[in-house]
Amino acid sequence: MKKLSVIIPVYNEAATIRQILEKVGSVPIDKEIIVIDDGSTDGTDRILREIKADNLKIIHHTTNRGKGAAFLTGLVHAAGEFVIIQDADLEYDPADYNKLLNTIREEGVDLVLGARFTKGYHGLYLHRLGNRLLTALMNILFKAKLNDYFTCYKLSRRETFCSLGLKTQTFVIEVEIVAKALKRKLHLVEVPISYHPRNYSEGKKIRWKDGIQALIGIIKYRFQRI
Repeated sequence: MKKLSVIIPVYNEAATIRQILEKVGSVPIDKEIIVIDDGSTDGTDRILREIKADNLKIIHHTTNRGKGAAFLTGLVHAAGEFVIIQDADLEYDPADYNKLLNTIREEGVDLVLGARFTKGYHGLYLHRLGNRLLTALMNILFKAKLNDYFTCYKLSRRETFCSLGLKTQTFVIEVEIVAKALKRKLHLVEVPISYHPRNYSEGKKIRWKDGIQALIGIIKYRFQRI
């Protein structure tokens, strides 16, 4: 069994997909890399078909189904003891994997979140504002004190992710994972990570409608029975 399964949902990331796979591949951890091309239309699928590696699995969705759907497809194919979500852009640094893995092994926690904003918010203004408001709402409704619910870097044991009964097909998977973990009284820990936000001209995809969906998701999972 591989130590770590890195699940990479991909949608229209032709400009960065080779570089992020190189970065993930260079991390000195026993791992498998599972890329889910979520119906890309910019040539990402063609680039992925050209890339070969012994520890690389590539799965193609015929249509764009959403980040949650891509993650759940990856989870079905994952075989590692631990699983982490990796965005296909260059905002997150895979060099932080060891920090997250060491935390979950040494501290006996259930879910490790890579916190981007422990030293203050940065990035696009509306994204900073939206993250602050949604995080504050999550903290109030779930009686928690987390810094960054919506971080991509969520690392846990594979069986823990599978036990949550995840179903969300969209970006709101970020809410569902943390909300269900909190409601089940799992032990969560945040670890500061590096973060290099990109702008819309560089391919940033999160829009205001994703914030509205996240807001609805927060309320839904707070009052939904699990």
